[in-house]
Amino acid sequence: MKLQKFKFKSLSKYVDYLQSQGIYVFTQEEAQKAIGGSNWAIRLAANKLIIKRRIIKLRYTFYLIIPLEYITAKSPPPSWYIDSLMQYHKQPYYVALLSAAVLFGAAHQQPQVFQVITNRPLRSVQIGRAKIQFLIKKSIQKTDITKIQTDTGYMNVSTPEATACDLVRYADQSGSLDHVVTVLIELAEIIDPEKLAVIAQKEKLFVVQRLGYLLEKYAKKNIIKLLLAWLVEQKPRYVLLKPGKRHIHATKNKDWKVIINKKIEVDDL
Repeated sequence: MKLQKFKFKSLSKYVDYLQSQGIYVFTQEEAQKAIGGSNWAIRLAANKLIIKRRIIKLRYTFYLIIPLEYITAKSPPPSWYIDSLMQYHKQPYYVALLSAAVLFGAAHQQPQVFQVITNRPLRSVQIGRAKIQFLIKKSIQKTDITKIQTDTGYMNVSTPEATACDLVRYADQSGSLDHVVTVLIELAEIIDPEKLAVIAQKEKLFVVQRLGYLLEKYAKKNIIKLLLAWLVEQKPRYVLLKPGKRHIHATKNKDWKVIINKKIEVDDL
């Protein structure tokens, strides 16, 4: 972030200036350049502001400013700082799963956990009412993302089509397969069939098989024709709808090559 060339008299003045510019994060290095002094002096000043609930230390040298209106909640929403936090870690990311779905209007309520996918392990962030959960996807560069404007800038979010794939891939982290289907029904309203078919070619076949079956069975939308045509060409093997679940008497869906070993109970919409 670019600041004026003059130095500030204190960390408190620096924090006030940042907030006046709509900036809610800073690093120890940036503060030192703006104020001067040693690392020890910056940390001491930061600790005083932390006690006053003016700032929070999210990582070792990465701080979050708390506006007055968020004193009770102890932090502003993760959408305010997730992009800056991931830039600090120098890791690619995107807001995913239920947190992405709710941005597209495809969830009943705001999820309790802000879900982010990246390519290397990161420990969760817990501040007051806000919790950020990090999930790992090594092939993150293959995921289609879009930039959504926030109160402080922009953040990366998986597209509706990519979100649908991730919800199936990370069903356990999305509550349950039942809840995933409930969200998919609403998400299907804005899924582009052509984009879905293209994105599927970057996904694991088992994800495409389960997703296609669930969309056809429960979403009742004509968005899977191209997806199915591509899948048939891949000649996939049968996969379980619910991984690890016994399937002695389970039926099979021949189109998607899915073993139906789980009865889906959809929430009331």
